[in-house]
Amino acid sequence: MATPHDFPSDLLAGQEELHQIRAELSALLKRLPWSVAPLDGFSDSGGWRKVERPASPGWTADEQAEVEKLRRREHELAVFVTTHRYWSEFTGPDGVDARARLKHTRTAHSSPEGPGGPEEPEEPGKGAEDA
Repeated sequence: MATPHDFPSDLLAGQEELHQIRAELSALLKRLPWSVAPLDGFSDSGGWRKVERPASPGWTADEQAEVEKLRRREHELAVFVTTHRYWSEFTGPDGVDARARLKHTRTAHSSPEGPGGPEEPEEPGKGAEDA
């Protein structure tokens, strides 16, 4: 049986690209308006928590196409990684452990901080204890 350190290069490349695509998709969705279609803003304070949204101009056709392209690629990579022939070498908890190790494995060319890049440095005097 293979050890979790013996990941095939195509599996490592697929997992790394999956991390990158997910980071790109997340960043894009954070930049886009909250609604795909143009909608008026609203405020609802009648529920258990107050919900507010500004008016949304919606997404352009190019933005919708970019999100769709990234989601499609994310799905292709997720299927490739999870159905890779390498996993047939494992059973039970060993397979779970190996998959978890793969998720946290970074190739030599990737950032040590992860797919999102380096974290923003904390402002002086604004440590976790001040939050």
